[in-house]
Order: sequence, then C-alpha cells, then structure tokens
Amino acid sequence: MYKVTFNNKNRAFFNALKANVDQYFADNNLKKTGNWKLYTKSIVLIPAAILIYLSLLFVPMHPAIGILLSGLFGFTLASIGFNVMHDACHGSYSTRGWVNEVMGLSMNALGGNAFFWKLKHNIVHHTYTNIDGIDDDINNKPFMRECSSQKWYPIHKYQHNYMFILYGFTSLFLLFITDYIKYVTKKVYTTPLKPMDLKEHLVFWISKALYVGFTIVLPIMVLGWKPWLVGFLVMHFVLGLTLALVFQLAHVVEHAEFDVAGIEPKKIENEWAIHQVKTTADFAAKSKLLSWFVGGLNFQIEHHLFPRISHIHYPEISKIVESTCNEFGLRYNYFPTLGGAIASHYRFMKQLGQRPTDQLQVA
Repeated sequence: MYKVTFNNKNRAFFNALKANVDQYFADNNLKKTGNWKLYTKSIVLIPAAILIYLSLLFVPMHPAIGILLSGLFGFTLASIGFNVMHDACHGSYSTRGWVNEVMGLSMNALGGNAFFWKLKHNIVHHTYTNIDGIDDDINNKPFMRECSSQKWYPIHKYQHNYMFILYGFTSLFLLFITDYIKYVTKKVYTTPLKPMDLKEHLVFWISKALYVGFTIVLPIMVLGWKPWLVGFLVMHFVLGLTLALVFQLAHVVEHAEFDVAGIEPKKIENEWAIHQVKTTADFAAKSKLLSWFVGGLNFQIEHHLFPRISHIHYPEISKIVESTCNEFGLRYNYFPTLGGAIASHYRFMKQLGQRPTDQLQVA
C-alpha cells in the first residue's frame, strides 16, 4: 500500500470550521443524523422502486412504455443509493447503529456490496481524495485518463466523446466484475481489505444470488429473455450513468486539484481538510429538486469535510463552509448549475485527452 500522510499538526482550518458547524447544531438543537426529511425520502423511493419492479413484471404494457419505465427504475434505484444507502453506510442515516447497518444493505439490493463500498468510499476515497495510485474513484485506466499523472494512450483523444457511454456501464461492471476482483484479491485498488468474517462472506454470496434471482432469473421466467435483456440493460445504463456522473462532477472538473502517490512515502503539506476543499466541488446548490434526488451530493465539499453528518443538513452548513473558506483564503469550488458542472467535466476530460508534452507519459 502506498503511504500518504497529511500535515495535521496545526489543523487551524478544520478546527475553526468544526467549531462553527458544531455551534450551528447546538444553536438550532439539531442532531447531525437524518430526520423526517430523510425518512420521507425512504418512504417514497423504496416503495416506488418496488412498485415499478412489479409493474414491469406483471402489468402488460407497450414495449416503449416498458423501456421508459425501466429507465425510471434505474433512476429511482440511483436515488435510493444517493439518499438511503449513502447516508446509512456513512453512519449518518440514524443515531442507531443497527438501522444504519440494515439500510446500508440497500447497496447489496442495488447489486453491489456494502462491506466493499465502505472501504472503497468511506476510507480510501474520503481519505485520499484525487490521489492517483490510491483513490479508486479515479482509477478507470486504461479507458480514461482522469488526471495528468496517469499514462496517456491515443484512445484518450476521444474520451470526452465516449465517457458518458462508459459511465452507463458502471453498475454492470460493479455487479459482474469489480466486486469479485475485490473479493479474490482482497484489496481495493492498492489498499488491502480488512479480513471478512463469516457473516460478511455469507452476506456477499447470498445477496449476489438474490440479486441474480430477482433481476435476471425471475424476469426471464415471466417475460422471456428478449424483453428482460432490453429492460435490464436500460435500467442499468440509467443507473450507472446517474451514479457515475454525480460523483465525477464532484472531483473530475476544472479547478479541482490532484496529487499522486508513489513507492516512496509522501507527506502532503496541507492538512487533510484543506486537501478535501481543494480536490472537491459543489454544483447547483440552489436546485432543491436536484438536491432531493441526488441526496445532497451536489454539496460534496460539505460531505467530504463532514461525512458523518446527514446530507439533509448540507444546504445550511454550506454557508458556514464557504464563509470559513473565504476567511482562510481557500478557493470554494462551485458551479451554479448542473449544466455548468457537466460542461466543466467535459472540458477537463477533453484537455486530459490531449497528447501530453512530457514524452515519458506517452504510450
């Protein structure tokens, strides 16, 4: 495992920021976990997904309606991932640990695995954000080049054109390939996994079997393999595209900074919290509709600084975070609209796709 540390001896920025945020919760007598706003989302999204699933299986409909409904199913599942699974796996859904564990298993219902996701996301990504060689979220080589330290291949000249298609295969890749790679290699990219106990092994295989049964075997038995295949691919394409795009807009955009880990231990001069601000971006903060569906993950700066605070609090604490960043002279990366963030991601990926002048990076 590559060793990277941060200069946290004088955490002036985070200490000041945390004091301000803690004061906000104290003044308003609020818990940092979810409340009725989050639980309402769960009550709406989970039954909606079940209803769509049952309708696709048992309600006769025109193929075009079935395709549209399959896409809506994928989008609804993505929203469950953003709102329910994400908070639960971070321990911010509820003050009760067992509730977080149960709701976190919604990741398994989406085809993934909560045990692997927590290490990949909570530990690796949140600690070593945008550090090439450790952060698995920017490890899409050789198909894409997401920072200047990654090796360039001629195909990258076109990555800004094909990347959205690749994003659509994110959940399929997770379902059929990456989870099994983690299981066999016992690591996430370059980071070793903590040992899985018997319970985690059972959860892994049982949930994978149930997912195959409910999303592949049963639909084929009821609908036939052709209608199933079309619906399955449409559902996963929308699911994968939605998941990937939201996370890409948080880190792989203009103004977001990157670093690289090597064989030798490395110490980053900034404190961890400053690193999070410099490598992350917010977008479309004023869109309440977007914030509702993406679980507040358009407030990624706030999420990376306070991952154990539920996303329902991000709109308010974002004001505190931005103010404290200004006080410390830190750039607060923000795109006012979703379209602006997508355009920035497109431009950034197009720029990275150009042949680098350093010939040592050229294939």
